[in-house]
Amino acid sequence: MISVTTIGFTKSNARNFFERIRSAGVRKVVDVRLHNTSQLSGFAKSDDLSYFLKSILDINYVHTPLLAPEDEMLKAYKRDGGDWRAYELKFMDLMAKRKIEDRLKPGMFDHACLLCSEDTPHHCHRRLVCEYLNSKWDRVLSVKHL
Repeated sequence: MISVTTIGFTKSNARNFFERIRSAGVRKVVDVRLHNTSQLSGFAKSDDLSYFLKSILDINYVHTPLLAPEDEMLKAYKRDGGDWRAYELKFMDLMAKRKIEDRLKPGMFDHACLLCSEDTPHHCHRRLVCEYLNSKWDRVLSVKHL
């Protein structure tokens, strides 16, 4: 089994965010946001986050937009108040079209933490990424949402 976690940064202060990552034994943060320069949280902008992760926790940071929804899809759900189930189906279809299971290897997720903005995984694509990959990789990922 490959241990992978997910985390969102909204509704969290820096101390709580970094402590959750430290406690989980994360070695790499995989940013699955389409736009990683978000102003939602000062510590979560890509350059700052990469610096803080390396300086505070000695953790690597990688932005992986391959695992993000397309801009129009995201806007239709977020900005226009779209239906979660419709968004979920579109995103699952997008991952299938991108063939992410062939373009990525399970080992890249070992002790990794998928990062997005949503505070919980319930209505967030980071959970869908894990579920999709697990369905393609014979449930090799052991997922914990922080």
